[in-house]
Amino acid sequence: MVTKRQENALKTKQKLLDTAAGLIREGNFYDFNIEDITKACGCAKGTFYTYFKNKEELSDEVCRHLFNQIADRMQQMKNKSFVERLQHYFESFMVEVERYGINICREWIRNVIDPKTSSAGWDNSKWQFDVDMLNKILSEAIVAGELKNDVSVELLAHIIICELYGMMTCWCMSDGVFEPKDWTEKFFDMQVKPILNNYLTEGENRCNM
Repeated sequence: MVTKRQENALKTKQKLLDTAAGLIREGNFYDFNIEDITKACGCAKGTFYTYFKNKEELSDEVCRHLFNQIADRMQQMKNKSFVERLQHYFESFMVEVERYGINICREWIRNVIDPKTSSAGWDNSKWQFDVDMLNKILSEAIVAGELKNDVSVELLAHIIICELYGMMTCWCMSDGVFEPKDWTEKFFDMQVKPILNNYLTEGENRCNM
């Protein structure tokens, strides 16, 4: 049983997460500090360090929570085909990337490309986090009979994540000229669906004709 003290602690931590998420979406991550976060949610600055080591660790947890929510939503889409669920993941992923802003996106990419030089406190395992999530999604599709049993889950997960990160990188390289969510559906149809066609079971292929 959760005690009242534990319940209050969870609420305080969630308040910090919600406040940070709002600040990240409103502007540049580097334009606010820990004091801005605690002031916005009405907490003492010392309270922040009860739950997080630094601002970057807080941002990492906000990010992981958002992307876990995408996977959770997919679990509720039982009436949709695997391709439809994966497209939802793909589009939701890019929507969250855009909501976070181009500067955060660039930091993610930089840390993934060269983890040894990542800024102190930054999550340099985001690539593996995303690959692991896709591994889970694909493995569940095999169990459900939507993907062929001989599919190399690891290979397919890496192919798909390369498509996602490629889209994310192009957005950064264009300095935000195009909006990822506007291009994701076209990109999925042109790039991802043809890749998936080789791995779908016959029943799943018929569902997506």
